[in-house]
Amino acid sequence: MLFLQREDGQGLVEYALVLVLVAVVIIAILTLLGPQIGNVFSRITSGLG
Repeated sequence: MLFLQREDGQGLVEYALVLVLVAVVIIAILTLLGPQIGNVFSRITSGLG
């Protein structure tokens, strides 16, 4: 009982790691699909004009 387990920081670190993983996945998807998404928006704007 001399050492009390404090796990408050552990939960925050886990949330931070999940957020970083999600951010990396989103950046990778946008990097791969960025030009295609740009072409779609270009076609939409040229169709409107």
